[in-house]
Amino acid sequence: MARLKEKYATELAAKLQEKLGVKNKMLVPRLQKVVINMGFGIVEKDVQKGIIDDLIKLSGQKPVLCKARKSISNFKLREGMVIGAKVTLRGERMFEFYDRLVNSALPRIRDFRGVPNRGFDGRGNYTLGLKEHTVFPEMVDTGVQGNDVGMDITFVTSAKDNKGARELLAILGMPFAGK
Repeated sequence: MARLKEKYATELAAKLQEKLGVKNKMLVPRLQKVVINMGFGIVEKDVQKGIIDDLIKLSGQKPVLCKARKSISNFKLREGMVIGAKVTLRGERMFEFYDRLVNSALPRIRDFRGVPNRGFDGRGNYTLGLKEHTVFPEMVDTGVQGNDVGMDITFVTSAKDNKGARELLAILGMPFAGK
């Protein structure tokens, strides 16, 4: 069992229930899924394959390829071209990824002072953008050009509002900026 999942089940859920003032323990917010999205645009096939391989190493599962829906001639984009990849993590992999992100990747970012508070959507979800995916310790520079692709990480929670989601992510160890 993932270390963070076990810790949440044994002690953090009770603390969160008390902090939010929820009477029913089934209504305590929990992390449902983590979606990792990498939009790499129009790149060569070998660079694209390297980026997808990095996403596989990072998440532990095969990503879904995102294709262009329509052609845009100014961007030299044709319908059906692969322009991104995404992975949805649940269960053990989700908690292991969250643990690696909070404890090893975020502290490696230069001049890191916490993640911004403006990433909440009002419905209990939080999106975090990273400029480079190489902040993770398992990402070794392979020498492939275009390896400095950023990513968007969305944390989907069962919370109904921003306050519950922020408390959940904070109690799981997310270092928010400010208070």
